[in-house]
Amino acid sequence: MLYILDTANIEDIKHCNEFYPLAGVTTNPSIISKEGKHFRETLKEIRHIIGEDKMLHVQTVQKTAEDMIEEAKLLKKECGGVFYIKIPIGEEGLKATMELKKLGIGVTMTTIFTPAQALIAAKAGASFVAPYVNRLDNIIGDGTNVVAEIVKQLDYYKLDCKVLAASFKNAEQVHKCSCVGCHSVTVSADILKALISHPMTDSALEAFEADRIKTYGQKTLLD
Repeated sequence: MLYILDTANIEDIKHCNEFYPLAGVTTNPSIISKEGKHFRETLKEIRHIIGEDKMLHVQTVQKTAEDMIEEAKLLKKECGGVFYIKIPIGEEGLKATMELKKLGIGVTMTTIFTPAQALIAAKAGASFVAPYVNRLDNIIGDGTNVVAEIVKQLDYYKLDCKVLAASFKNAEQVHKCSCVGCHSVTVSADILKALISHPMTDSALEAFEADRIKTYGQKTLLD
C-alpha cells in the first residue's frame, strides 16, 4: 500500500512527510486555490519538501490531447523528480496518455467510476487509475467493490498499472479498500492521522505511563 497525501497545505505536507511513510503528494488547481498561493510556486515548494524520490501527481486543466501533452512536459520540467500528470478519462485523455507513455511521462488517469474505464486507461498506458470511492458511495455505487474489480482486472491481464483510490471521507473507506488489495490511496491529512488513532490505544498508553510513574517515578532511562 502506498500512502499519498491529497493537499496543497504546506504545513500539513511538512508534518505528514516527517511523521508518516508518505509515497508522495497529489494536488490540483482547486486544492491549491484554497491555499491562496501561486500555482507553480506551490508545486515547487511541495517538491522541495518531499524531495526528488517521492511522487508528485498534478492535475492538468487542458481540454485537448495536444495541450495536455504540452502542459505535462512543462510541469514535469518545472517540478522535477518523480512526476505524474493527472488526466481525466475521455477520448482526449486517452490520446494524450498514449503519447505521454512514449515520452516517458507518467499518467494518473482520474475521474474513474467503472472498471471498464480503468481497464482501457491502463491499456492506454496510464501508470495509475484513480477511482473516486466516496463519490460512488454517495450514489449507492459501492466504491470499495469497484476498486476490488479494478484490482482483479489489472492482475488478470497483467497490466503495469496501479489503483490509486481517491475521494475518501473516513478511515473506514480506506481500510476497506486495503482489504481488497488496493495498491495506493490518496487522502487528506485528517484521514491519514485517523488511520493510526484508536481510543483503546490512547487508553493503553495512559496505563503504561501511570504504571511507570507509580513504580519508578517521573524519571526515565534517558534522565
